[in-house]
Amino acid sequence: MAPIARATLVGSVAILLWSSLALLTSASGRIPPFELAAMTFAVGGAAGLVLAAARGRLRALRQPLRVWAVGVGGLFGYHALYFAALQQAPPAQAGLIAYLWPLLIVLLSATLPGERLRPQHWLGALLGFGGVALLILGQEGGFRPDSHFMLGYGLALLCALVWSVYSVASRRLKAVPTEAVAGFCIATAALALLCHVTVETTVWPETSAQAFALVGLGLGPVGLAFYVWDYGVKHGDIRLLGVASYAAPVLSTLLLVGAGFARPTLALWIACALIVAGALLAAWRGPSARVTPLSSAR
Repeated sequence: MAPIARATLVGSVAILLWSSLALLTSASGRIPPFELAAMTFAVGGAAGLVLAAARGRLRALRQPLRVWAVGVGGLFGYHALYFAALQQAPPAQAGLIAYLWPLLIVLLSATLPGERLRPQHWLGALLGFGGVALLILGQEGGFRPDSHFMLGYGLALLCALVWSVYSVASRRLKAVPTEAVAGFCIATAALALLCHVTVETTVWPETSAQAFALVGLGLGPVGLAFYVWDYGVKHGDIRLLGVASYAAPVLSTLLLVGAGFARPTLALWIACALIVAGALLAAWRGPSARVTPLSSAR
C-alpha cells in the first residue's frame, strides 16, 4: 500500500472512533461537559505519554510555542466553542453548523503546497454535508433561524473554523511528531478543568459502567482518535479525509440504533447513501487524472 493511502487509512480510524462518541457519552452519565473533557483528555494524554515514554519519544513534546498554540488551540478551542454554542442555540442546529468543518477542510486544503481541488472534491463535500443536514434536521423538524440564537450560530461557525484551520495547519507542521499530541491533550485537560471549577458543579460517575465508558472515551474518541487524525492529515490525503469525516454522525446514529437508543428512519438511509456517494466521488480519479504524490510537494 502506498504511504499516502496508508496514512489516509490510519486517519480514517479517527472517523470510526468519533462515531462512538455519542454512544459512550450517553453511557457515561450526566457528567458536565467541561468536567467530561477534563477527565477524558487527561486519560487520552496520559496514555499518549506512556506510549511516547515507552518508545523513548518524550522529547517530541519539546516544541516551539507556535506548535503548542496550534495544538492546544485546536483541541481546546474546538471543544470550548462547541460547548458554548450548544448553550446558546438549539443543539441540532448548532451541531449542524459546527459540522461545516469537513467542508472547510476540503476548501482550505487548496491553500496547501502541491494541493489542487478538482470538481469532484467540491461535489463530494457538498453531498456529504447534505447527508448530515438531512440526518440532523430530519430529526428536529428543520432549521429555523432565530435572532435569539445568532450568538450560538456564530460560536458554532467559529468552532468549525477552528477545527478546520487546526487540521490544515497540522499538515503544514508535518515535521512535528504525532507524539506531541499527548502534550496538547494534557494542556487541554488542564484548561477544561479550569473551566469546570469555574462554571460547573462536579458530578462523579455513579456506576462502574459509567466509569468504564468514561475511560473508553479517553482511550478512543477523545484519545487515540486525535493521534491517528494528526498522522492522517499530515501524511495522507487531507481532502479525502475531509469528505469521509461526514460518515461520523451517520455511523454514530447507526451505533445508537444498534444499541437501542434510537430508531432507524428513512432519513438515516438516505443520509448514508449521500455520504457514501460523496466519499466515493471525492476518492475517484478520472482515467486522465494525473496523481501527484503529496509527499513530493514543496
